[in-house]
Amino acid sequence: MDNLEKRLVKLILKGDQRAFAELVELYKDKLFHLAYRMLNNRHEAEDIVQETFLRVYRNMEKYDPEQKFSTWIYRIATNLCIDRLRRKKPSYSLDAEIGEQEGTDGYAMLPSDDRTPESEALLSETQRVIRDAIETLPAKYKSIMVLRYLQDLSLQEISEVLDMPVTTIKTRVHRGREFLRKKLEYKL
Repeated sequence: MDNLEKRLVKLILKGDQRAFAELVELYKDKLFHLAYRMLNNRHEAEDIVQETFLRVYRNMEKYDPEQKFSTWIYRIATNLCIDRLRRKKPSYSLDAEIGEQEGTDGYAMLPSDDRTPESEALLSETQRVIRDAIETLPAKYKSIMVLRYLQDLSLQEISEVLDMPVTTIKTRVHRGREFLRKKLEYKL
């Protein structure tokens, strides 16, 4: 994929609109998934994806080809999500009830041949409880946990996306896990 991205970036820098459309197709779902998991709102996630592509288009000449393109675009999207979360902070309450979420994809569901309606209901409830617990994380932990466990990025990739040292990422992953463990200790 890196060669494809490099080729697309070169074409985009030359003004090729079709290459940019291809880049959008390549990343729109991944970015939406990231934004949705961080913001927990479909409309805001769609806005973040659009804003990310606008910023990519406007700042393409600033992209460093020595860096992975995916890291650069994820950094833009993550920073936009963090900014949105910070703006929402005054009205955000850890005890606020969160409405039902759309879909149940993205969580580590273990495939099983013997699924029953009861096990499906239990799994769905478990996922809801985990999603709700992730929603209570402070923004600095939430973004890292989403990138690590839902986007499956390595610690090094997260470090590059968030422009932080790997040691800071490790610490925040550990603290995020501890926060979730304490929050879920009596619920699961």
